[in-house]
Amino acid sequence: MFIDKVDIEIKAGNGGDGTVAWRREKFEPSGGPAGGDGGDGGSVYIMADENIHTLLDFRYKRNYKAERGEDGMGKKMFGKKGQDITLHVPVGTLVKDKESQGVIVDLREKGMTYCIAKGGRGGFGNARFATSTRQAPGFAKAGTRGEECSISLELKLIADVGLIGFPNVGKSTILSQISAAKPKIANYHFTTLKPNLGVVKIGEGQSFVVADIPGLIEGASDGLGLGHEFLRHIERTRLLVHVIDMSGNEGRNPMEDYKLIRKELTEYNSLLSTREEIIFANKMDLPDAEDNLKEFINNFGEDKIILSGSAATTAGIEQLKFDIWNKLVMLPEELESFDEPFIPTADEPEIIVHKENNIFFVNGKYPDLLLRSTYFDDVDSIRHFQKMLHEKGIVEELVKLGIQEGDTVNFCDFEFEFGHMEG
Repeated sequence: MFIDKVDIEIKAGNGGDGTVAWRREKFEPSGGPAGGDGGDGGSVYIMADENIHTLLDFRYKRNYKAERGEDGMGKKMFGKKGQDITLHVPVGTLVKDKESQGVIVDLREKGMTYCIAKGGRGGFGNARFATSTRQAPGFAKAGTRGEECSISLELKLIADVGLIGFPNVGKSTILSQISAAKPKIANYHFTTLKPNLGVVKIGEGQSFVVADIPGLIEGASDGLGLGHEFLRHIERTRLLVHVIDMSGNEGRNPMEDYKLIRKELTEYNSLLSTREEIIFANKMDLPDAEDNLKEFINNFGEDKIILSGSAATTAGIEQLKFDIWNKLVMLPEELESFDEPFIPTADEPEIIVHKENNIFFVNGKYPDLLLRSTYFDDVDSIRHFQKMLHEKGIVEELVKLGIQEGDTVNFCDFEFEFGHMEG
């Protein structure tokens, strides 16, 4: 099954918490703080792997979480770092922000690796907080939370040439003749249900990649038929080979077919109309093909490269192969996708203080960390908590909002009375 777009959830590991511990050794009556630091949380990476060709695995598993850092231990022993995880995706995968669909990174080269979510930092143990005036700190610092995000993975095949056209015009047959690819071929519409890739060898060190794009139909750019699912795979191709059934043996008009496909490409993305193109008039062995080709050239021949032949008899196929190569050597090596880049929104403020329905709220990354780092059964830890409320301006902001002693403060979903917070 060919899967080329999925949404997944990513969560890096939280940092391990620092610990409160004391030396308990013989002949050391004074003891002392001995709590170790927590380990960093594991990060989540995404890597382009040339051995993977579809996003199928991500269809069945949508949530990925790296390992949490280990908490610190006594005797100043640090916690172990959480295990990183690496997600392997096909070369040509775009990593997008799920909400905005902006591109975070384009993994268009094999081995490219990107850290999509960084693990949290491990917290400090109480041994870190010992000073000459505070020799027995009874508190430690919690680890920070790992990053998390919702992303879309979207595969856009990387090929030099895209074979395009209506269903049953002979694209798959042409691919099988110019490359070693073995696509499914039959004389009915929509034989091709996924893009097929083939490598075409011209000579020593000379080759190019061709993608057979499933047949488009009128309305494909608006989501009709099968072809619209694969229009994205045309974007990266440097050259389009537009295959047309010049015989019109199914009651179709070759000129109208050409106009309709061009219209669908332009409506999908106007930049595709500027892509270099070769027109291959196929099925020239059938009746009416010669007359139709003459009329076609009279209408569209100016400034167009029009070749003719028959995939059924192989006439003109070798010429097509070499003309494609000669055209490719004059074109730029790379084409970017047409997607908009991801523009990060402003980071959430470290501290958020607000009032709602006569309740005062304190939230944000720093309050969350401070709360998780506080031991409310330890006097020193409570004093540190109160000190940081003043130093970070939290108390000042609450006073500005009109807080009075005895009022309720919702501090990261924990409730306190303001008088107790001021101490």
